[in-house]
Amino acid sequence: MKIQKKRELEQKRRWRIRKKVAGTAARPRLSVHFSNKHIYAQAINDDEGKTLLFVSTVAKELREQNLKANNDGACALGKSFGEKAKDSGISKVVFDRNGRKYHGCVKTFADAAREAGLEF
Repeated sequence: MKIQKKRELEQKRRWRIRKKVAGTAARPRLSVHFSNKHIYAQAINDDEGKTLLFVSTVAKELREQNLKANNDGACALGKSFGEKAKDSGISKVVFDRNGRKYHGCVKTFADAAREAGLEF
């Protein structure tokens, strides 16, 4: 019962954020998700409903670094995402923290992506 209530509140936070945040072709939505083991980030064009870029700690090139869902992993993944976004022509994004506080790993990921050249 307690876990169900917690998940319902988390989903409400996601919906509340998504009402205000939408990605376009010029400025896609950068959605970041932290599980207990891995981090997933994607740039999404909500107008067409397509994912433009996807990077995670499960990917082959990052799996070798043995990254986890902590600050170090978030920093490395943020840099990698920023570099790949610049290579694919994405320079400005809208940040979707996926119901989490802008604190800790989420902040570390965002700062690393900014250092790599993304604007948001």
